[in-house]
Amino acid sequence: MFENLKKFCDSFLDVGVPGFDLAIYHNGTSLLRYFNGYSDLENKIKINGKERYNIYSCSKIITCTAALMLWEKGCFSLEDKLSDYLPQFSEMTVLSDGEIKKATKPILIKHLFEMTAGFSYSTVSENLIQCRKETDGKSPTVVTMDYLAKDPLWFEPGDRWEYSLCHDVLAALVEVISGEKFESFVKKNIFDKVGMNDSTFILPEEEIESIAQQYTFEDGKTVNVGKHIVNYKLGDEYASGGAGGISTVDDYMKFLEGLRTGAFLSSETLSLMTTDRLSEEQKRTYWTKETHGYGLGVRCPKGDDRYLDFGWGGAAGAFWAIDMENSISLYFSSHILSSPVQGIRSMIYRFVRAEMFDKNDIDSIYKDLKEIHNYTLTY
Repeated sequence: MFENLKKFCDSFLDVGVPGFDLAIYHNGTSLLRYFNGYSDLENKIKINGKERYNIYSCSKIITCTAALMLWEKGCFSLEDKLSDYLPQFSEMTVLSDGEIKKATKPILIKHLFEMTAGFSYSTVSENLIQCRKETDGKSPTVVTMDYLAKDPLWFEPGDRWEYSLCHDVLAALVEVISGEKFESFVKKNIFDKVGMNDSTFILPEEEIESIAQQYTFEDGKTVNVGKHIVNYKLGDEYASGGAGGISTVDDYMKFLEGLRTGAFLSSETLSLMTTDRLSEEQKRTYWTKETHGYGLGVRCPKGDDRYLDFGWGGAAGAFWAIDMENSISLYFSSHILSSPVQGIRSMIYRFVRAEMFDKNDIDSIYKDLKEIHNYTLTY
């Protein structure tokens, strides 16, 4: 079983991906664990399935889940103003037609989940650099918001979808509402709950060697860039809700299965999270509008029978999907930024569906790989 899927993943090694690790669960049972390639390309150390990775944007669903756990307790409303909890965001400016003007709309909490708040994904603004300098390199999560709030928004809150620091701000919101450090809240309420013992949002420097070698793909070459999170770790005490997670495949699958089976959120809340929320205007700038909608922090089904999954991916190649209708959870992990196969990793889900339920769809997948993604795979 899954021979086409294995061949597809193996082909990634031929174009520059050092190694990968794939896990698939169905009805709570492991159907496949398949890894190939190297965790350390230079020293030819093969992947063994126990590696610890920087998961980048696969952190986002953990952050959104933590926030929705507080929402279920009635701690806030999605329609609440962000400034009710983080007052530094009460007087925002917006960049409009080359001029910085006072924003006319408030940031609502729902905008953080939806990526519609108006933030950018710049982590090197003058204000954020100043934050690091004035906090001696610590940039504590909530303190950093004081500096981020000084940056002008790219657009009025709610006007469009824009991938951004929204979920970093959401992590700060969790910290303020819960009264606990974000990383502590997540550890107690998510990681410890399902036994994710190798996962964290704040990694002590003495544990950096526990991370697998990390690479980037530049000018057709695979280059080692060290083990630290690249770009998104703003300081030693900054828990990036959008990109600061560290985990293993085993741990992350525990999270996905916990999410699927209701260990963290009620079925009603999960349904809310995975329902398309974007307006037609917001969808104009949304990345995967051809196949998916966007809910509270996740791509989600929109009526296309080929894609019944909700999920997301990470900057270093990771990709996750949950298909509630078919009780499938899957997680694909790699550790290469600007991966040469970043645009086709979503096809992993289609291969899983086809090989489990509809062998006739295999040919259409190969056709789409060639016609849509310009990726040829011999079969």
